[in-house]
Amino acid sequence: MKFRWSLAPDQPLLAGQLASALGISPLLGQCLVNRGLSEAEAIAAFLEPRLKQLADPFLLPNMRMAVERLYRAHEGKEPLTIFGDYDVDGVTSTALLVETLRALGWTVNFYLPHRMEEGYGLSQDGVENCLRKYPTTLLLAVDCGSTAVTAIDWLRQKGVDVLVLDHHQISTPPPAASALVNPQWGSEAGAKESNVMFRELCSAGLAFKLAHALVKRGRELGLAAAESFDIRPLLDLVALGTIADLVPLTGENRILVSMGLERLHTTRRPGLAALKKVAQITTPPGVYEVGFQLAPRLNAAGRIENAEEALHLLMATDLATAEPIAASLDLRNRERQKIERGIAEEAIGAVRAKFNPETDFVIVEGQLQWHVGVVGIVASRVLQQFYRPTFIVGGEGGEWRGSGRSVAGFDLAAALRECGDLLVRHGGHAMAAGLTIQAENVDAFRIRLNELARRALKPEDLQPTLRLDAEVTLKEITLERLEELDRLKPMGQRNPACQFMVRNVTQSRPLLRMGAEKQHVKLWVTDGAITQEAVWWGAGKETTLPVGRFDLAFAPQVNEYNGRRTIQLKVLDWRPL
Repeated sequence: MKFRWSLAPDQPLLAGQLASALGISPLLGQCLVNRGLSEAEAIAAFLEPRLKQLADPFLLPNMRMAVERLYRAHEGKEPLTIFGDYDVDGVTSTALLVETLRALGWTVNFYLPHRMEEGYGLSQDGVENCLRKYPTTLLLAVDCGSTAVTAIDWLRQKGVDVLVLDHHQISTPPPAASALVNPQWGSEAGAKESNVMFRELCSAGLAFKLAHALVKRGRELGLAAAESFDIRPLLDLVALGTIADLVPLTGENRILVSMGLERLHTTRRPGLAALKKVAQITTPPGVYEVGFQLAPRLNAAGRIENAEEALHLLMATDLATAEPIAASLDLRNRERQKIERGIAEEAIGAVRAKFNPETDFVIVEGQLQWHVGVVGIVASRVLQQFYRPTFIVGGEGGEWRGSGRSVAGFDLAAALRECGDLLVRHGGHAMAAGLTIQAENVDAFRIRLNELARRALKPEDLQPTLRLDAEVTLKEITLERLEELDRLKPMGQRNPACQFMVRNVTQSRPLLRMGAEKQHVKLWVTDGAITQEAVWWGAGKETTLPVGRFDLAFAPQVNEYNGRRTIQLKVLDWRPL
């Protein structure tokens, strides 16, 4: 058994009450309860997300200060420079704000740092290069800046006011920005309720909030451009950034992504139309299409070279400009995949040769010349293999950069703060973080992290948990029921896809191996009354396959083939009886 099964407590009474009150099935009621929703009014809003449910953007900490400073720049005709980041969240946020501010009358330049030459965020090299290119008195840092104490002090000494719009953890002390718009502002205990409401927004969501605030204030000031500006077409960019940044798809994010995916399907943005074309997306895009087809191509620019190519695509005004850029990004993504596969094979092989599950609570692996643009993806792949918090580092010379991915129960950002004396720079979230380190400190960093993880993690934390919504019978899994469960979409972080278990099934006919390397397996499972087709993707040749009677964990799916729609069970795990 690969996973530790965790079946949600059965709550038939509450699920039944919700079913009666809302006209839904008890199974959907149980799935809603599992996601922390137990009141009919809140569930109705969850199942029917609307833009009118969004909160006032001025409830965000320091938003009013930022808007007033921007309008002073507008009145004084000060040039404004947006300093973004090179991932999809940073690029979409930058594109959104450039488009909005220019439409409202600002003179706006933009700058994205070079991952290999300048590193992450508002680095000293980055701001110096930015000012050389665009002399300015006002800089808006987007998706970065919350820990850039030194760089912001340097900018202030140069007479540059800095506004920070960011969602990452804030340093102690915080940087001396003119306005720090970040829902992490304030201690957890003392944070306002409004801060908590926005806590899960990524920078694309915050950029939309800033655009909304600017339009509201502009209308109060009688600005004609603000009166006519419609913020809704910006939502395709918001959906892209939000899904790509892997933030929870609950609360305001759920609204923004739901509405944004609708906009993305009908987008009039030439860059996104060209990107969908090279990704061969012809149906309405969902979370999967954004996360695995569109976002990787946008990310490829910043991983391999400079992210400005992705930004130019999003800002393209015609297909003649957009299509060659989209084709270039597609090529870069293929190059990125090749580099990533090679490093992942090396890293997994190196770890497997020395891995001790009893003592290795954290994995830190690095080599000279490993491409720093793909180390985050490689860290994810290593984590999938060994289920340990993982950092992969690489680079050139004595200073290496790396990315980490974590498991539930181990806060990477907090751990990096504990290792601050060993690091040149660091930042990020609980589950994903980045760092710069001197090569000679890598071993000491590995030892320190293992000490921290040994204190924080219990043995059961180091086995992946398979969350199951309910125990069902095969009879309950119908096309009508799956259509109803689709009302939970968009699904993602904190609102996962529905997963179920069925007990005591057998195979009704011999299994079938599929794929070029026979790596997939098709099964026909029966509980005696109903038989359903099941597919175990990536089962591999060495995997032990079910025999006799067994319990099955699965995710139900609709399979469309030759115009027919049938149910297919995606195998997650099985256990013998």
